[in-house]
Amino acid sequence: MITRIIKVDPINPEPDKLRYCAEVIRSGGLVAFPTETVYGLGACVYIEDAVKKIFTVKNRPMDNPLIVHISSMRQLDKLVKEVPDKAYRLINKAWPGPLTLIFKKSDDVPHTVTGGLETVAIRMPAHPVALNLIKLSDCPIAAPSANLAGRPSPTNPKHVIEDLSGKIEVIIDAGDTFLGVESTIINLTTNPPVLLRPGPLSVEKIRELLGEDIIIPEFARGLAEIETAMSPGTKYKHYAPRKPLVLVESSDYRDLSRLIKKVMELCHEYSKSKKKVLIIASDETKDHYHCPTVSLGSRKNLASVARNLYKTLRLFDELDYDIAIIEGFEEKGIGLAIMNRLRKASGMNIIRI
Repeated sequence: MITRIIKVDPINPEPDKLRYCAEVIRSGGLVAFPTETVYGLGACVYIEDAVKKIFTVKNRPMDNPLIVHISSMRQLDKLVKEVPDKAYRLINKAWPGPLTLIFKKSDDVPHTVTGGLETVAIRMPAHPVALNLIKLSDCPIAAPSANLAGRPSPTNPKHVIEDLSGKIEVIIDAGDTFLGVESTIINLTTNPPVLLRPGPLSVEKIRELLGEDIIIPEFARGLAEIETAMSPGTKYKHYAPRKPLVLVESSDYRDLSRLIKKVMELCHEYSKSKKKVLIIASDETKDHYHCPTVSLGSRKNLASVARNLYKTLRLFDELDYDIAIIEGFEEKGIGLAIMNRLRKASGMNIIRI
């Protein structure tokens, strides 16, 4: 298959180009498109054969549900049995945006989309290209991240091309995504609500909007796996580079000297074993190391760390290193999402100090 790459303006996408992409969606094809979080691999939610192709192309387990992307509340009403009052507290403030909500699905939603579950994950993306593509397709779009299963998610078209060129009909090139990590996922079918995956919209903010507590299970912190995947990111290894990644976590990130010391000890230890070591650090620590080092960004701006995370993990795979040691970050705000991704990317190869 020849994959067509269509370059569009991320803020004011050209309608004629998106109409072509929408026709591919309506005819049962697959289109990789940007959202504000990461690039998604989309199919019309109601064309089951197209949805099945997503799983085949990505080599994704069939019990790992997809997120359905919508552009209007009219589409939401057709996908779910009911919209609880507490959902509107979040929808009215956080949609369009990087928030996915779990609802009881309607009979119109194929079980292929939901991994066999009676619930469905839905969000309204805050990206002009994504919203216009959904509107022009006249169909909600089921879309996981546009990468091979288990790999770091794609935050620019280069990543999508690396993984999926020749396997899908169209890749929309709209440059880098805005946020760099996947949406926050909240299960509203339980009482109290449960965080399934942390993301750019923080738990602290969601609690404020809901006016009630949210349960944060260990799997949402990346420290365990759920037996049945209620949403993407809760089961199976995710976000991982092809080469080994070691995560070093600290009990107190106010004192970075302990973190630096442990990372250097590990660097020397692996170097003695003739391994080429890369350190993935922060702006505050990068100059303290004597091994090759790249920075994710400043600890004072964790949003920048999140934006750089996946592209740095993919860069590690491209460079001539055998193993990477990566620093942990404080689990506040988007830091919880960063640590969820790093723990999963490391395959639980974690050293705590």
